[in-house]
Amino acid sequence: MSPKKFVQLFYKSDALIDGEVMEQFLHPEATIDWNSSRGLIQMDRAAIIQLATELGRAYMRSKVRISHILQEGNTVSVRYTHHIKTIENPREEILLANFMAIWEIKDDKLYRGYQMSQL
Repeated sequence: MSPKKFVQLFYKSDALIDGEVMEQFLHPEATIDWNSSRGLIQMDRAAIIQLATELGRAYMRSKVRISHILQEGNTVSVRYTHHIKTIENPREEILLANFMAIWEIKDDKLYRGYQMSQL
């Protein structure tokens, strides 16, 4: 599978709100550098899985809408919006944030991520 197809599959899955699914996509040495409205957040594989698990406790549904996706070699850049539905209000879809991410794929897994988000 091409790196671009792999990243598309990742964002179409429930990985962002399910730690077990997230685990399947991550390289054993995966890391992400995330520039958010809170500043720089650096996470290793365990922290990424923990975040997905915590999001799954708060949100019952997650939907990613990709507007741009580009591949160069083993690197994929993706621009997307992340929408969620909360447990408290399952009928309303809420925009969580806008994202721009660059993923390096290694051994057919997400290896190095660089991400920016804005509410």
